[in-house]
Amino acid sequence: MTLIELLPLLMFAALAVFIFSGFPVAFVLAGVGLAFGFIGYELGVFAMGRFTLIPLRIYGGTMENMVLVAIPMFIFMGTMLEKSGVAEDLLHTLQILLRRMPGGLALSVTIMGTILAATTGIIGASVVLMTLMALPVMVNRGYSIPLATGTIAASGTLGILIPPSIMLVLMADLLSVSVGTLFLGAILPGLVLAGFYMIYIVLVSWSKPELAPPLPDDVGPESRGELAALVLRSFLPPVFLIVLVLGSIFAGFATPTEAGGVGAFGATLLAIFNGRLTLRTLKDVCERSALTGAMLFGIFVGATCFSFVFKMLHGDRVVVELVESMGAGPWGVLLALMAMVFFLGFFFDWIEITLIILPVFAPIIKLLDFGDHVGRLVDVVPWFAILMAVNLQTSFLTPPFGFALFYMKGVAPPQVRIQDIYRGIIPFVLLQLLGLGLCMAFPQLVLWLPRVLLE
Repeated sequence: MTLIELLPLLMFAALAVFIFSGFPVAFVLAGVGLAFGFIGYELGVFAMGRFTLIPLRIYGGTMENMVLVAIPMFIFMGTMLEKSGVAEDLLHTLQILLRRMPGGLALSVTIMGTILAATTGIIGASVVLMTLMALPVMVNRGYSIPLATGTIAASGTLGILIPPSIMLVLMADLLSVSVGTLFLGAILPGLVLAGFYMIYIVLVSWSKPELAPPLPDDVGPESRGELAALVLRSFLPPVFLIVLVLGSIFAGFATPTEAGGVGAFGATLLAIFNGRLTLRTLKDVCERSALTGAMLFGIFVGATCFSFVFKMLHGDRVVVELVESMGAGPWGVLLALMAMVFFLGFFFDWIEITLIILPVFAPIIKLLDFGDHVGRLVDVVPWFAILMAVNLQTSFLTPPFGFALFYMKGVAPPQVRIQDIYRGIIPFVLLQLLGLGLCMAFPQLVLWLPRVLLE
């Protein structure tokens, strides 16, 4: 291959080198894109006038994109639920309801993570929140530290998959697929993973009770009336908010952006209802939402610049030719992509992987024909998107750069070592890979709900 044909591959190599430099990812993506644009100009394959198209592409593809407006709304909703104490009350209620089950405290954390996933989609917030609330209690109750940390980390990362997931909103935009389709497609895989976690916890707690001692009977309300009041006050309101947000999208009453606004407003009402909304809380929520949103959109801008230059250097054509030369067939290509995403998850966050991989490989996926296994060709892209989402959940848990692990270590009690956290997540990563294998082997796990409710 000539130097000109190698330019797209060299772009990826440069990105892999500079992303470890410590510079913000947004600057690295944009900087590598612009640098190779100038290299292409010197080699006569990138016209100078094309640089003027980059701001237009950023404006039209990111700043004017109404789908992406939903992201700040969902961030606000999740942050408000965290800061207002709604999530803390919910976890306490779940502990009381499940105290007689083997590993009841760990089960309540898993259910809590599932509910938070359906309200926030912010992994850092969910993991930090549950670590602060649940880990000291689990350690004091005599729980195995690896079991406790693994449960919290895995449950906290469900927000990347279970809607309203920020990642699914981004994937839908990149793949030109309906957000509602991806939201519906992710529900069953997300619940399957949560179910796997709960089965594992019950089996471990039943076979080795010393790893997960039960809660004392004197914990919680003394009468059924007090228990019912606790459930009505702390459990039903956030569940109703989930139904309101997701139901409005699935029923076609609201777009994701409008549903995000409803969720943000509903989370604020819950904070008022609980008497937790103060001026300081509102200011903190707004600041954190703005900073998180700015970080995400900064990466969107950098990725847009990178992907534009990559395409102008015919990088998509180079990748297609490389894949075709492998002669691996549709399943070989899919397995290679899944292996690549899993490997990248050891070093990169889901945002970088999504914004780098999807624009490059989406054209290839649209050309693959899996025959009767998937059914219609139009379903291949949504199926692939959910496979990516399930796979990317592992990127938060796999060392050395598993972000959920660092979030947890930063706020965990001093006796919790990083080695305990690493040891605790291994079974849950294996369960996630099992879930990924099931979604690949049985596409109906992903496609059944969209086909039933949207057609």
